Amino acid sequence: MKRIGTLDASWLAVESEDTPMHVGNLQIFSLPENAPDTFLRDMLNRMKADFEVARPWCYRLVRPGMLGRLLVPAWKVDKNIDLDYHVRHSALPRPGSERELGILVSRLHSNPLDFSRPLWECHIIEGLENNRFALYTKMHHSMIDGISGVRLMQRVLSVDPEERNMLPPWAIRPQSTRASKSDREPSIPGAISHAMEALKIQADTAPRLISAMTRLVQSARHPEDDLTAPFSGPTSVLNGRVTGQRRFATQHYELSRLKDMAKLADASLNDIVLYLSGTALRRFLIEQNSLPKIPLTAGIPVNIRPADDEELGTAISFMIASLATDEANPMARLEQIKHSTRRAKEHLQTLPRSALNQYTMLLMSPYILQLMSGLGGRMRPVFNVTISNVPGPERELYYEGAKLEAMYPVSLIAHGGALNITCLSYAGSMNFGFTGCRDTLPSMQRLAVYTGEALDELEKLLRPKPALRKKPAAKPRAKPGPKPRAPSASKKPS
Repeated sequence: MKRIGTLDASWLAVESEDTPMHVGNLQIFSLPENAPDTFLRDMLNRMKADFEVARPWCYRLVRPGMLGRLLVPAWKVDKNIDLDYHVRHSALPRPGSERELGILVSRLHSNPLDFSRPLWECHIIEGLENNRFALYTKMHHSMIDGISGVRLMQRVLSVDPEERNMLPPWAIRPQSTRASKSDREPSIPGAISHAMEALKIQADTAPRLISAMTRLVQSARHPEDDLTAPFSGPTSVLNGRVTGQRRFATQHYELSRLKDMAKLADASLNDIVLYLSGTALRRFLIEQNSLPKIPLTAGIPVNIRPADDEELGTAISFMIASLATDEANPMARLEQIKHSTRRAKEHLQTLPRSALNQYTMLLMSPYILQLMSGLGGRMRPVFNVTISNVPGPERELYYEGAKLEAMYPVSLIAHGGALNITCLSYAGSMNFGFTGCRDTLPSMQRLAVYTGEALDELEKLLRPKPALRKKPAAKPRAKPGPKPRAPSASKKPS
């Protein structure tokens, strides 16, 4: 058995019928040239062959009931996994559009996972227009976070378009692990050792943790400090109760466009993502006559996983920033977002890495308590919307010769937060995934359109207009002078 960490266990604790805590990934592939009609069926048969199922795909909850999830959360290796249940084949009516794909993924993402089995599913979807197919995979957030999920899927794929007989995702093992022996073998001595180690870390970092949390409290009382604090955002239509049905929308941009805007605005790429999201939300809420007078705030996950760490589970911290949705002027809105994120980063950087997990638990505990107590969506939110930017693979990737065209994150939402915007970069593109509550946010797909129009507007504002070249002044034409006289005949001397 493997004990589940506190942060990972919190995602299990808040699981409910209306708030399933799984995350997903949608990959769109183009079929290889001259692929046979049976390409997908053959690929599916190979994926279901007799491979050893690696962790975390083989993990099953020891006690899947609510009490077990709360008191003694632990993973156990399941040696009898039914791949026919976990790996499924679907089809769109040909030729399936991306809108129809989004409807299907919305429906698949709405269905909760079976807690008596390993907490994942994989769906192969054929029939997409332009000779393409899709792969939608979902896994419980207690097993994996966005960064480790992208790294895992990247290792499944290949940079070689000619590679064949590749392993399925669930047969790929992480390259390295930072798990201690006590994590792998839950025992009394191991638990005591783990507790003593945790107490030592807490004792060492307590002064700086207290200072950081005190600073947040002071910022809530003194907004002029410019550090966006929890509960400083308004109550909005994004922050009510949610139901279990999800809606999913996508948007796709060239990454170079966003980087150019960041350079011209002296901003980070993440600032541009927040600007596009905040601008789209401002327009969306104005159309519904429900724009709050104070700015919406964004909860922004921050990766704290070392670059060489392939361990799974959750390794994120959080910062909160203003989206300046109360500001009508686009350039002023961007400047306010830049200032807010800079202050949030400075605050987070005052903490040592060893304290970030404790800080994250303290920061997120009101959010978790709201969900567990049933108060989520019934009181002022910790923040209004989650916006995340996950760096993905930079090179084009393939699976069995099929080229990966795009990759979109499909995230989770909960009571008090009916919208999640997650971006994932891949091979020179930036892919936005909008996950929302179908009943709370009707017409949520408009947000995807509005981010595109916000980018067009920002380009017009930031790109210097080419100077109009003046036509060279015409040279003045010389006026005709008097005609020269013919020389008179000289007089002969007398």
